Amino acid sequence: MDDVLITGLGALSPLGSGVDALWRGMRTGDTAPVKVPDPLARMDHPLMYLVPEADLPDGPAEWDGLPLGRGSQFALEAARQAVEDAGLGRGGEGPDPRRVAVILGSGMGDTDLHERWWTGADPGSGRWAPVYPLAAAVASWFGAQSTATCVSNACAASGYALSEGADLIRSGEADVVIAGGAEAYSRVALACFNRLGAIDPERCRPFAADRDGTLFGEGSAVLVLESASHARARSARTVYGRLAGTGWSCDAHHPTAPEPGGAQIERAMRDALREAGVRGTAGERGLGFVVPHGTGTDLNDVVESRILDALADGPEAPAPLYSMKALIGHTGGAAAAFAALAALLVLHHRTLPPNVPVGALDPECPVRLPSEPSPVTAAYALVNAYAFGGNNISLVFGEAGA
Repeated sequence: MDDVLITGLGALSPLGSGVDALWRGMRTGDTAPVKVPDPLARMDHPLMYLVPEADLPDGPAEWDGLPLGRGSQFALEAARQAVEDAGLGRGGEGPDPRRVAVILGSGMGDTDLHERWWTGADPGSGRWAPVYPLAAAVASWFGAQSTATCVSNACAASGYALSEGADLIRSGEADVVIAGGAEAYSRVALACFNRLGAIDPERCRPFAADRDGTLFGEGSAVLVLESASHARARSARTVYGRLAGTGWSCDAHHPTAPEPGGAQIERAMRDALREAGVRGTAGERGLGFVVPHGTGTDLNDVVESRILDALADGPEAPAPLYSMKALIGHTGGAAAAFAALAALLVLHHRTLPPNVPVGALDPECPVRLPSEPSPVTAAYALVNAYAFGGNNISLVFGEAGA
């Protein structure tokens, strides 16, 4: 069975446009939420981590005659970057289009477009568009003729997209998969979380003793997944790592809350580690670090941290954590793709950046959030993502030669 390699990365985030901007931001940790520039955002905490206005992509406003919203525009820009980074051509200059798939995750898709229409702005083209056109738009832009799927199971969406992309490659259905996620500001989503009382009025502070909910971010993270044989045949110029293991599960417990014991969350982590042949602790043949789901909500952080602690069943300490949400907020359906991209950058540079300070940690959350940069001494990383409906996924990434 072919290894699944990652040969291209693209990102549009609250830190700016491009993977270099994301890596610089990870090393400096200088971010903060802002008030959304929406006069109709009449809610207690209209705060988000937004893509800077100067870095917003210049359209396209429509594709194949259908209007595109902010989410699709983000996805197209990140996909363009990832394809260019991978050195993949398009059309007759690229891989066999029948062997290229696109799978993208998003919780809200292009609902911002519909929200504008609902408040009086008619579609400029006279045509209404679906809420989830992201994968179709990217596939049409690239010319991909295999599957084009948009996964929309909330905050685990892009994790499932990456896992499904790996399955297509391992089963021999595709040679290349453009996979990841995108999420954009949605007035409805932000208002709903305000009504739930789940928005932190300051910033996203996972595992902090005084955390008071989550704070959302927007952007897109896209990875080019490629079979090892295909990458070798075309002499791929960069291999950031490989997707070594995946694990899925469902709590079937509650529409929004994780099951307090975390049995299915633990199952997903252990299945991913088992498939990768990796131990759940630091040290040789273990984890160099973990990019947790860690949203800043009370139960999620406690459950996840307890299971991560339980995975350390050897003499070594639990692996350290790097919190992407403390840096760029909770990017919803794109969160797992951003976490995966961050994990690959850390493995590629072999340096764990300092975590954004969140204050004193909750004593019920036995985790390590290093505040100083440190070398990565093990070749594997664990990425977690959980969603409403009890959808859990864990991914293990390894260095290319591991």
